Amino acid sequence: MKKHRLDPLLRPTSVAVVGASRRADTIGYWALANLQKGGYKGRVYPVNPRYESVEGQVCHASVAALPEVPELVVFAVSDQRLEAVLDEAIAAGIPAAVIQSTLVLDDDSQPPLKQRVQEKIRRAGMLVCGANGMGYYNVRDHVWTCGFDSADHPAPGNVTLITHSGSGMSGIIDCEERLQINLAVSAGNELSTTMDEYLDFALDLPETRVIGLFLETARNPAGFEAALKKAAQRRIPVVVLKVGRTAEAARLTVSHSGALAGDDTTYEALFDRYGVQRAHDQDELATMLIMFAELHPVGAGGLVSLHDSGGERQLLVDLAHDTGAPLTQLSNETVAKLRKLLDPELPAVNPLDAWSRGGPEAPKVMTRALTLMMQDAGAALGVVIHDRAPYGKIYASYLTYMQRARADSGKPVLLVAARQGTGHDEAVVTSTHAGYPVLDGISQFLKGAQSLFAYRDFLLHEQVDLPAADKAAEKRWQGRLRRGSTLSEFESLNLLADFGMQTSSPVEAHDDASVIAAGVACGYPLVLKTAKPGLIHKSDQAGVVVGIADEQTLLQMYSLMRKRLGDDVLISAVADVGVEMILGVKRDPQFGPVVIMGFGGVLAETLADVQFALPPFSALHARRCIDRLKLRPLLDGLRGAPAVSIDRFCDFAERFSIMVDALRDVIAELDVNPVIVSANGATAVDAVLVGRDRRTEASAET
Repeated sequence: MKKHRLDPLLRPTSVAVVGASRRADTIGYWALANLQKGGYKGRVYPVNPRYESVEGQVCHASVAALPEVPELVVFAVSDQRLEAVLDEAIAAGIPAAVIQSTLVLDDDSQPPLKQRVQEKIRRAGMLVCGANGMGYYNVRDHVWTCGFDSADHPAPGNVTLITHSGSGMSGIIDCEERLQINLAVSAGNELSTTMDEYLDFALDLPETRVIGLFLETARNPAGFEAALKKAAQRRIPVVVLKVGRTAEAARLTVSHSGALAGDDTTYEALFDRYGVQRAHDQDELATMLIMFAELHPVGAGGLVSLHDSGGERQLLVDLAHDTGAPLTQLSNETVAKLRKLLDPELPAVNPLDAWSRGGPEAPKVMTRALTLMMQDAGAALGVVIHDRAPYGKIYASYLTYMQRARADSGKPVLLVAARQGTGHDEAVVTSTHAGYPVLDGISQFLKGAQSLFAYRDFLLHEQVDLPAADKAAEKRWQGRLRRGSTLSEFESLNLLADFGMQTSSPVEAHDDASVIAAGVACGYPLVLKTAKPGLIHKSDQAGVVVGIADEQTLLQMYSLMRKRLGDDVLISAVADVGVEMILGVKRDPQFGPVVIMGFGGVLAETLADVQFALPPFSALHARRCIDRLKLRPLLDGLRGAPAVSIDRFCDFAERFSIMVDALRDVIAELDVNPVIVSANGATAVDAVLVGRDRRTEASAET
């Protein structure tokens, strides 16, 4: 395996445990015990001046007294002693460390301990896991540095879990034997080593089939995006539990870790771009990781489900509708075969309740029914939904259903209980590890199934080479915007036109003569707008008149408008009838510009039916975003209205995203509303852009 930058931290050849202890249930005890429990093959050096030996190993009085410079030091000391022993480790030239303490002192001096420690680590170039974490388990390389008791984790495993929450790590890997872990990291406050680096490391491990993240924030946004891109290229699915979705949770993220939480809609766009699947709680996260580890990839088609309960079958239908998990419509041929097999009172439909009168033939009927459904051309994934036996056990016949159906269909299948209840059955674990997952909870399962299908579809997305932005236009507008200028509507529309987007091409006018000339140039009917600086919502101030049919009316309307709003106006031809859409840009503090697209006009403010995407993106990606809008049917024409050209709008959005990417450093805000999408095209009729002054931002930060 090739060398990685994190090898001294995660694959050290020697480890010193500073604060190693004989006292049970202390970090010093468990840090040493877990290295032994994990089967560490390198050299271990306990360090504690109180002991001559710990756990049968010679104990050294200090780091300076060690016979060699270890690659990794695990600190198992109090925050009061941490800074001093860190100084010793840095002086000795130790390249990596694990810090599990919080780095908080009562009556601390300034700067506080955490800041002092981080600065020392930065100057030394030391790789550090933590602080305020629980260490890591490199199961496949037998390096366990966690200072707490742990379950057994057989090597090598196939699931990586990287978390900002220490309990979020142990609460999953130590309580879920169905997960086979190869690497688990409690990243903590990430004093020097960030989540994206662990993610990059895990992607190079040959056993890694899926990676789970418990994410508060990306402290290195560019590195995080690069790691997600690498995962997508290697076709290794990533499942994320992202906390901080709400404003209050985001504030708690800042107070907990001292890191900017970021905007959740930006993370949604980021995850969408790289096929990242999102869990909403730890139950979903664990279930999705098991499913991706044991069942990925799945083929074309949807879900078929076998039940022994009519009520639970109906529950599945309701929950599948809620989650968007696709249920297969069985072919006529499959339905005919099922009707011959089933008792007359059982409908031959998916989901299928195949249990009627029981008896010794019932398991054979269930097995055959599942096999027939999974052999259907529209089936990609099969599930048996049966409740557990007494004491949490599973009946052997359930496993027979699955094994026979997969053997005859070649498709993945799993067993799900509506809920586990109490108890445990070793068959649950062994069956899962054999590729027949046994799960608990229909909602979590359906979320996992939906994610399997979504990731499958992501991998099928066509990769498009985007054209470069016009270099002359890029240079011209970079210079215009870099000092934070706010462009007028006229300038904003000219900017769009320079980058190849269709606009209403307004003409400026400021007196009767220029108004008349503009009318002739544009052709009637016309739109007259005020160009008063700083006026954003022109319609609210009667600053827009649409459908002016002749010169006399134009002069009358201009006379009325100029008395209230000034001489300067814009004149353009009336746009084709269509649907009002919006394209915009917001600036995320972590990831930069994010494109907003959706329904515009008054709908933009009342319904906020929009999607978010990271620029640049293709027209195909724009189409996928548009197809997720709640009001999407409006674009197909309703109540006699003509359908509009979604393709033209998506082409417009692609050009828009290329422009935004080219000007990413100088755009603070951009609002193009509306873009009129008609049967024949997409035309921007209003826009406003605020430039980004980097000097002002820099002074504000200092």
